[in-house]
Amino acid sequence: MERPASVVKELVENAIDAGANSVRVEVEAGGRRLIRVTDDGSGMSHDDALLAFERHATSKLRTADDLLSISTLGFRGEALPSIAAVCRLVLETRAAEEEDGTRVEFAGGKLLGVKPAGLPLGTCISVGDLFYCVPARRKFLKSDTTELGHVASVVTHYALAHPGKRFELRTPTQDIVNVAPVETLAERVYQVFGRQALDELIEVPVTSGPIRAAITEAELAPGEESLGISVSGYVSRPEVQRPNRNGIYIFINRRLVRDRLILHAITEAYRNVIPPGVFPASLLFLDLPCEEVDVNVHPSKIEVRFRHQQFVHDFARDAVRAALTRARPIASFPSSRPVVETLVETRTATEAHSAAAAAGTAPESIAASGNDAHAAALPALIPDGWAGPISEGAATQGGSEEFALTGHPLRAEATRFAFPMEQVSESDITRQIHIVPPSDFNQHAGTAQEYHSAAGHEVFAAPSGTGDGDPLGELKPLGQVNASYIIAVNGEGLWIVDQHVAHERVLFEQHLRARREGPLTGQRLLMPIVVELSPRQLSTVERISEELLANGFEVAPIGPRTVAIHEAPAAITAADAERLLLEILDGVEREDQAISIETLQGKIAASTSCHAAIKVNTPLDAPKMEWLLAELARTECPMSCPHGRPIVLRYSLREIEKAFKRI
Repeated sequence: MERPASVVKELVENAIDAGANSVRVEVEAGGRRLIRVTDDGSGMSHDDALLAFERHATSKLRTADDLLSISTLGFRGEALPSIAAVCRLVLETRAAEEEDGTRVEFAGGKLLGVKPAGLPLGTCISVGDLFYCVPARRKFLKSDTTELGHVASVVTHYALAHPGKRFELRTPTQDIVNVAPVETLAERVYQVFGRQALDELIEVPVTSGPIRAAITEAELAPGEESLGISVSGYVSRPEVQRPNRNGIYIFINRRLVRDRLILHAITEAYRNVIPPGVFPASLLFLDLPCEEVDVNVHPSKIEVRFRHQQFVHDFARDAVRAALTRARPIASFPSSRPVVETLVETRTATEAHSAAAAAGTAPESIAASGNDAHAAALPALIPDGWAGPISEGAATQGGSEEFALTGHPLRAEATRFAFPMEQVSESDITRQIHIVPPSDFNQHAGTAQEYHSAAGHEVFAAPSGTGDGDPLGELKPLGQVNASYIIAVNGEGLWIVDQHVAHERVLFEQHLRARREGPLTGQRLLMPIVVELSPRQLSTVERISEELLANGFEVAPIGPRTVAIHEAPAAITAADAERLLLEILDGVEREDQAISIETLQGKIAASTSCHAAIKVNTPLDAPKMEWLLAELARTECPMSCPHGRPIVLRYSLREIEKAFKRI
């Protein structure tokens, strides 16, 4: 046990495994003085209540084969004896088949007494004076506010993972979490975070399919069918950006994990949609057969290993990307400071915050009280300026300005994970991804319920084509601002389009489609361009030479440190060819050596389209503007350019009417 949150995690997991429909957590002094977890689950018999405190004892494994197919949250049988060894513990439990319950009391790992008691069905475990017999460990704990924040994060995680159950978290003075059972994840997100947060998320509908491409016939037992996988949840709109990955929450079979493979898959899904260096927020749920995932690879069970890693990675990536493609979210005009600016400034409050919260100080004054390294441990899913409960009442207040500034899960400064977790670097993640062939973009209408092949097909909603039903397809250009931005209107309001990045997105998708159909032809230069490269750039040229040639670049070495460009992509001028080559090489160098073919194609297409696109300060007549808007409406991701910058800003009719005080 590392801290009070670790105790809460184990006890809440046991309650869920016991089939509880209601879990109540009570905490005093951040968990130092008291942690009490009460559930209405199946409870334990007298004998099982005593056996539960034996080392390596568990009721969740029946055979040795169960170790390879873990379907419960807790399974090691170490939690209760480990907790009992460092606190004063009282277990009160009753099973349905017994008339009387059992009360067991421990102190410092020693059994003090066992006696019958009249108890309701279920289990109640009280943990008092945590680490009282390990003073050095007790001194290591942070402030009460920080420890309570970790506890609140754990309860919130499991409340999100199990919307059909009631979860409560209480202190002697207030209810922090109090959410009733609901039918959908959207309702639970609304309960916990409020309307504004839900509006900034895009639903990832249930996308399921067999793990057919990853399993060979030799791996299937006689009569065994191909196993299935499904992905669902929510991801943030492209304009909602975080400075790190701490806003990405991944649940594997309803178990919260911090898996590098899925983190990379989500990042890849947003490639060419958001700028490099920023990250989305997400609540992503993956469900797959227990034998397909090993959860026994980390002491705290926050990392897992998949049997077919590449397939799971591609499936998750394509499901998220398909959701973005279907939603086609367009950013509105910012009503306040940029999101990233808000992210940097809305940090977790300091110890002064704790004193102010206890005194009932308003969130605004608390947020202004300063920063503290220890207080930064409050998890991102809990309001960083938190000074009150997350309950059903918060749902009605979630859209308020006060809550949005201090408690918004997508705008709050990301902080450490609820459990100890090392920093994840891009190179660490990418090293797990092997080079795979480029995917063919299979266009599917509807909700993409079946995934065909991890290596050969991706699930995408078909672009609108003619723009029917798409507000972008109905835009009528009015003119330009500074010969750089197209002003257009439709029934939804006023739109501003950045002509350079709009054309860049159009060319980018055209380039990718053409490349996936076969090699692209370039234009022969009258005079080869000689370019001097660094040793790393020379190595990169050699490594990606085939793909460069397939994209219209013919580059040949002519000296120890020089190459000659004989052919360049057709849309690129000779003056731009050298700059484009260096840009591609520098972009690839920043990636890990195990860059996939698809990622490489995307990088080359993005750089090429940027150099070939219409420039700013270029006057356009009405037919050219109409053509550009029509082509943009046909793209899969009209919301941002391949480098992640926004293409379109919309000033809705409602915002216009509000600005003129008509509503």
